[in-house]
Amino acid sequence: MNEVNYNYESQLNHSPVVKAFFHRSSFTFSYVVADSLTKQCAVIDSVLDFDLPSGTLSFESADAIAEYIEQEGYTVEWILETHMHADHLSAAAYIKSKLGGKVAIGKHIADVQEMYQDVFHVTRAELAEARRQFDKLWEDFETFSIGSIPAFTFYTPGHTPADVVYGIGNALFAGDTLFMPDFGSARCDFPKGSAKAMYKSAQKIFSLPESMKMFMCHDYLPSGGRTEYHYETTIGEQKLLNIHLKEGVSEEVFVQLREARDKTLSLPVYMIPSLQVNVRAGKLPEEHGEPMLRFPINSIFSKHSKDIS
Repeated sequence: MNEVNYNYESQLNHSPVVKAFFHRSSFTFSYVVADSLTKQCAVIDSVLDFDLPSGTLSFESADAIAEYIEQEGYTVEWILETHMHADHLSAAAYIKSKLGGKVAIGKHIADVQEMYQDVFHVTRAELAEARRQFDKLWEDFETFSIGSIPAFTFYTPGHTPADVVYGIGNALFAGDTLFMPDFGSARCDFPKGSAKAMYKSAQKIFSLPESMKMFMCHDYLPSGGRTEYHYETTIGEQKLLNIHLKEGVSEEVFVQLREARDKTLSLPVYMIPSLQVNVRAGKLPEEHGEPMLRFPINSIFSKHSKDIS
């Protein structure tokens, strides 16, 4: 089965149980998606708790997910990542160690891993080992299942070159592609990100059945708008209402808007530690047998580094 002739409409007959978990400090929604018939489930975009000033790692958010899974009597089949996040540390390895399951991400994670090789002085052997931490690297379109519920994944570059979405029954998990309609779309200014690619990815999503539910990876409160965080919409609502990408917005207009907005954004606070952990499927890097993160000094200071070292 390939992407062109896949029967997306048939998935609307399957309704998974979806439980959302909100990580307030990174504005991230993680999900447990389950088949009530077989009790099989997937965990999507799980989060570790990390206090950057103190370097303290904790597991409250991941433990809440694990506790829910155990209470419901679910078995973890998949631990899914929509992309290599830059704003939080993935709990994929931790969830797997507690509950089992296969960790999966799109195959273009290799492109992202290569980009950070020089920044963190990671050898090719270390990169190969990092890639092996993922049990499955999805092709650009693949089908799978959660218990008896059919599922698919396809490639949605733009935010990064490696983003994917997951369609599980009548629910689509969008990752950092689209946000709630009143907030629009994700930034595209990371290395090898592309507003043009984001536009094409959005059109790909919009080709899915309009009644399909959409679950967001993040929510940020629009300025002067609502006061509660939301995570669920539909394909139809996105097409009609998305402030950046609703039907009728041209590629040229979107690219200009997105690139102008991206110039005003600062880097995510947790970007440096996140990349080092998430490139390894949530496993912490080690030096001398101890967990250790590296913080490269920004290159704009490199010419003065010898004077202060």
